[in-house]
Formats: sequence, structure tokens, C-alpha cells
Amino acid sequence: MIKLGSKIRDFNLKDQNGREVRLSDFKGKRVILSFHPLAWTPVCRDQMRDLEKNYEKFEELNAVALGISVDSTFCKHAWADAIGIDKTILLSDFWPHGEFARQLGIFNEEKGFSERANIILDEEGRVIFVKLYEISQLPDINEVIEFLKNH
Repeated sequence: MIKLGSKIRDFNLKDQNGREVRLSDFKGKRVILSFHPLAWTPVCRDQMRDLEKNYEKFEELNAVALGISVDSTFCKHAWADAIGIDKTILLSDFWPHGEFARQLGIFNEEKGFSERANIILDEEGRVIFVKLYEISQLPDINEVIEFLKNH
């Protein structure tokens, strides 16, 4: 699994609207990589809604949150509409299947999707926070906000 202090290579993933998104697009900002196993599940829905609810708070803290899963861009688009995600970027790690999650060491080969995880990067793309969660566990968004406030 990715370690604290590691530098993340620039990635190129498509968002729920089919736009290409790169880590380098956020240079000078802290980036929250919020991995969820699959769209259309209750815990994943709540995890992404927490990001959406705190969009402005993240902006105040010079951060941007990215929701990432192995679902296709088409699936992500329909899901974003269904659960009311308007501002938060949802990225598709669909093809090559789970490649970004694999690079970070959080892809579950047996199940075919990423672990549930929050990884926070500093303004230079270095890992400053890593936490894995049980698949059934909703990550505590307040933990992320407090970390951003204090670091």
C-alpha cells in the first residue's frame, strides 16, 4: 500500500462527464482521493454525498475531493445524477480496470474493485494521510476535515 511521503505520479482519468482529469490540474491544492468500491451501493452513496456536502469547506481549506471507483464514466454519470452530485468530481478507474488503485496498492484482486480508502495529497502530490476502511464502513468526513485544518 502507498506510504506516507510517497509522491503520486500524474494520472489521467475521466470524470462522470467524460472529461479527462489529471492530478496536475490541481497543482497548489491538496487533493483528497476518496476511493469507494462500487456505485449504486448505500455506503458509497453516503461517502460521495459527504464529499458533495463539504465541497465549499474543502475549497476554504485549499483542497479538492475526488471520488474514485472502477465504475465506467457512463455509470458514474447516471449515479451522480441519481444521488445529487453536482460539484464533486467522480473519476472512473475503469480501464485498464482498477489500474490507478493498483498503483496505490489498494485494489482488491479477488473482488475486482478498490478498497474503501481516503488518501490526502499535499500541494506537491505527496501522500500526507492514508486510511483504509472496512467495505461496510462509512469514512468519517469530519476526520478528513480536521486533518486538513491541522496540517
